[in-house]
Amino acid sequence: MKLNGAEILIECLIEQGVGTVFGFPGGAVLPIYDALYQRQDRIHHVLTAHEQHAGHAADGYARASGKTGVCIATSGPGATNLVTPIATAYMDSTPVVFITGNVPQSLMGTDSFQEADISGITMPITKHNYMVTRVERLADTLREAFFIASNGRPGPVLVDIPKDVQIAETEYTPLSGEELIPRLSMKHPTAQLRPEGEALERYKVKAEPRLEQAAQLIAEAHCPLIYCGGGVILSGAQAQLQELAERADAPIVSTLMGLGAVPADNPRMLGMLGMHGTHAANIAMQRCDLLIAVGVRFSDRALGKAETFAPGAKVLHIDIDRAEINKNVSTTLHITGDARIVLELLLSRVSQKHHEQWMQQACSMMENYLSDELFEPRKILGAMASIAPQITVATDVGQHQMWTAQYFPFKRVRQLITSGGLGTMGFGLGAAMGAATSDPEKKPVVLVTGDGSFRMNLTELSTIAYYHIPVIVVIFNNGTLGMVRQWQTLFFGHRYSQTTLDRGPDFLKLADAYGLPAERVSNLAAFSAAFEKAVQRGGPCLIECLLDIDEMVAPMVAPGSPIDSFCLN
Repeated sequence: MKLNGAEILIECLIEQGVGTVFGFPGGAVLPIYDALYQRQDRIHHVLTAHEQHAGHAADGYARASGKTGVCIATSGPGATNLVTPIATAYMDSTPVVFITGNVPQSLMGTDSFQEADISGITMPITKHNYMVTRVERLADTLREAFFIASNGRPGPVLVDIPKDVQIAETEYTPLSGEELIPRLSMKHPTAQLRPEGEALERYKVKAEPRLEQAAQLIAEAHCPLIYCGGGVILSGAQAQLQELAERADAPIVSTLMGLGAVPADNPRMLGMLGMHGTHAANIAMQRCDLLIAVGVRFSDRALGKAETFAPGAKVLHIDIDRAEINKNVSTTLHITGDARIVLELLLSRVSQKHHEQWMQQACSMMENYLSDELFEPRKILGAMASIAPQITVATDVGQHQMWTAQYFPFKRVRQLITSGGLGTMGFGLGAAMGAATSDPEKKPVVLVTGDGSFRMNLTELSTIAYYHIPVIVVIFNNGTLGMVRQWQTLFFGHRYSQTTLDRGPDFLKLADAYGLPAERVSNLAAFSAAFEKAVQRGGPCLIECLLDIDEMVAPMVAPGSPIDSFCLN
């Protein structure tokens, strides 16, 4: 059948199983929005208040569901407003296809109205990007974009479509996924599909020597430690990782992005590693003699001073991305491949070990978080977990993010939606509504945010109100940019330059302006009552928690220090 480019785009989205897209219209995407209008019974569009938050919503949708998110924006400022969400998705390996319109090709290079070279701008922060110059190439380009975004190490892909390509016509032939995968696999072998059949057998033969060496390292270790990253969740390798920990009789530590891969109540779980990691996790890292790192990239926030990281340990690194091997930490042995397949193959070679003394030593370092404070973040998060343990939790970035990582007991994969690599303030509300939209049962998603971060995305209250998206916004309001103030306190002589937020808005009045119920609380009993009511209500609402301006995130390791050298306990 003959369709124009805009119609082909929407048909391809439907062909890829996309049920929801996020976006904001403009002149350069009017044909696309017209095609959406004509197919609104087959695909749902969520109109956000700003393109950046449409991008974060598509990201949150992908993180919560494991599917590929989709975002649409117009040319020029609409497209450049996507730079931050694209970079956020890139740093955390989230599969999102970003679709932008552009001016007609005849106007490119003339500084025409709302023209921007978005493919050039985003080249360093996309897994791949395209500018489609011929309508005949559009369908296959979109299919490739979805394939590349979701296979191997996932990541964002941008497809830029000039307006003349959107209105040009060509023949369109629908294709099923079964027809597409073999063709795309041959064209993009570096996408690193999880191997099956003959490809899996070839991989087994190739990996055999390294698997045997890895098993030998585990057999010889006396103090093994497993380091779990976001790649474990992306590959679905959580069961295999926990089985390896049992076989090797090893404790487990996690990156921020790996939280949830191992339930918080697993007796082997020591918590998060790094600048705000637990004492047990950080000290165990410095005392282990074998570090088994799975799906991690050894970021600076986890390493501390790289030269002193795990000083007595041999390092076995398992990761799908060869570029991450020996990038920040030198390995004794590495195995490149999908974490789930590598661990399955490794498990058959690892016999049961017993390290009672090491396990006892590692677990004895777990902290006791008892406190006499009446109203503090750990108690708020504890109450949330007690009332609704299975909620999905999204965060913005700052102190509230670290408190959430430390004190909320994540027990399943994709339960935490947070910006780890880029650390994007303003990520949370868009990501929370994307996560909530992805859930067919419409269970509430909780956004834990700070008053500073929330100022960056509060316009999206209009979106959750209009679409009745079940997001419970919990604001930790301490009247400051809390994490920056904490650094100013510790390292800048209490010089609080531009961090005190002694100004509006009144968040309750703001919520009321959008027709949302809201409460302000200053003690644990009031919070518990408000939160339980919010969960039972099931719709969007806001709870503001008044905290002390000098509440700090502890423990803390100063930047550039060894991770067992705490400046704040």
